[in-house]
Amino acid sequence: MTFSKDRSAGYLANHMARLFFAGLSRRIRPLGLAPAQFMVLLELWEEDGLSQADLVARLDVEQATMANTLARMARDGLIDRQPSPTDRRARLICLTARARALRPQAIAAAQAQNSEALAGLSTAEQAQFLALMKTVIATMQKRRDASPGPGGAAE
Repeated sequence: MTFSKDRSAGYLANHMARLFFAGLSRRIRPLGLAPAQFMVLLELWEEDGLSQADLVARLDVEQATMANTLARMARDGLIDRQPSPTDRRARLICLTARARALRPQAIAAAQAQNSEALAGLSTAEQAQFLALMKTVIATMQKRRDASPGPGGAAE
């Protein structure tokens, strides 16, 4: 059996993700945002005051990557870190007024990118495509979470 990148879900998903990333970057750059910051903002616009650990889990990124992104966001005046009222060791990531004000423009930019990318599909095909992507993501997350950790047993 030969490998064909044109029939590889992984290759095609990666290629599509890179194109989405480039398009979103171009659209939100004028707002002073990078895609990684936008992903964090999406989470905080839904629920402000999350911990760094919450964001790592929700966005499925490495701790160090999140720490760097949050440092840039604090530098850029998008977030403040506040002490957690329930855990003295934790700090909560809270939106600034600047970040809250960017929401309508940033969401419009993402919607425009999504609309452009999916323009070749009918409304029904778009819904089916999104549902299938969610199914694949859930399957991969379930398998990842059930796979053995470094010690050989499921964690």
